[in-house]
Amino acid sequence: MDISKNGKGQMLYKKAKTLIPGGTQLLSKRPEMFLPEYWPAYYSKAKGCKIWDLDGNEYTDVSYMGIGANVLGYANDEVDEAAREAIACGGMTTLNAPEEVYLAEKLISLHPWAGGVRYAKAGGEAMALASRIARAYTKKDIILFCGYHGWHDWYLAANLSNRNALDDLHIPGLEPLGVPSGLAGTNLPFHYNNIGEFNALMAKHKGKIAAVVMEPIRNDYPQNGFLQKIRSATEAEGIVLVFDEVSAGFRLCAGGSHRVLGVNPDIAVFAKGMTNGYPLTAIVGKREVMDAAQGTFISSTFYTERVAIAATLKSIEVYEREKVWEKQSAYGKLIQDGWREKAGAAGLDIEIGGILPMSHFAIRGNESPLVYKTFVTQEMLKRGYLASNSFYTSNAHSPEIIEKYLADIGEVFMEIAELMNAGVSVESRLPGGVCQSGFGRLN
Repeated sequence: MDISKNGKGQMLYKKAKTLIPGGTQLLSKRPEMFLPEYWPAYYSKAKGCKIWDLDGNEYTDVSYMGIGANVLGYANDEVDEAAREAIACGGMTTLNAPEEVYLAEKLISLHPWAGGVRYAKAGGEAMALASRIARAYTKKDIILFCGYHGWHDWYLAANLSNRNALDDLHIPGLEPLGVPSGLAGTNLPFHYNNIGEFNALMAKHKGKIAAVVMEPIRNDYPQNGFLQKIRSATEAEGIVLVFDEVSAGFRLCAGGSHRVLGVNPDIAVFAKGMTNGYPLTAIVGKREVMDAAQGTFISSTFYTERVAIAATLKSIEVYEREKVWEKQSAYGKLIQDGWREKAGAAGLDIEIGGILPMSHFAIRGNESPLVYKTFVTQEMLKRGYLASNSFYTSNAHSPEIIEKYLADIGEVFMEIAELMNAGVSVESRLPGGVCQSGFGRLN
């Protein structure tokens, strides 16, 4: 299909940048992160793994599936019906929704090491709650962390002491503007699979550490007993181990990825992987640790909202019944193997990573990998795909969809190789310019 910078979505986004600082509510949904000037930006409807833009164009989503929030696919009939039933019964009242208890029972049954659950609405917010609970329990301040954990002060404080602390952990360019300077030194990073770095921080701050906060897995699997060593060290020192399962949870199994990896934390935080697009997060933890939440003030009206909780209960039910994790990994293997094969046929140097349900690639050449990523997005958009250099698998995908996708991206890989071999700059074929990779002001 033809792509245009004058579509309804592109024009609406230009208006949005005059009204909404940053243009969107989520950095990962900025059009500049995909295809500047040409990304459709807004949708009119979605179903399965299909999305329709404001001009009625239909796309197959082979990118992030709601930034990882729709593991069952868009507008799942059973989940949405559960939400409609909750709406019909009243989504918010003076009394509490019984589903709060039912969901807590379900989450604890999936994680028998746990004994308490609290709810919030967003992943970063839930991580802030987990950090507060850990500090309340230990009565200490310092948090050692690994990976990306949201936008709140406790996390961005890492960039007060070192302006580049978060650059290679997730997003470069995050200024800690507005974060109180007094938080400097309270949040210290270490790198995944670097046990020496972790041990050095433990020794330097011995007796002062409240928690270790980390994603149990994201791009790489733990090596040389990494998680077990961290678990042993935190237990020995009475430090709360918090696993951020916002992204990895409900990808490798029903529940946390730590169930597959064989290490239980003191707190695990779940969000989009379990809700299929409804705004709910759960902080699940050991009883004695979670009881500290009663001693510190954590309370919000919309944490009691019924609709998302009812939808999440149904989402987990469908996920377990259809063993969606098996499809997520099987599809991810098809995709990673397919990328490798297509790149090899084109003679491209490709680097492939990520756990199977959340795969990604980077093409290496004389130009920036972002140039190749943008070109892939551009050319796949012409073929009717929302594509990037990542593919988050879902229950709505199928072997047939993946086979067609791989055939089409194979053609794009060939186009890149032909431009390289002819000595033509790939960037010169990007009329909207190269996509962004980090945080930056837009307006």
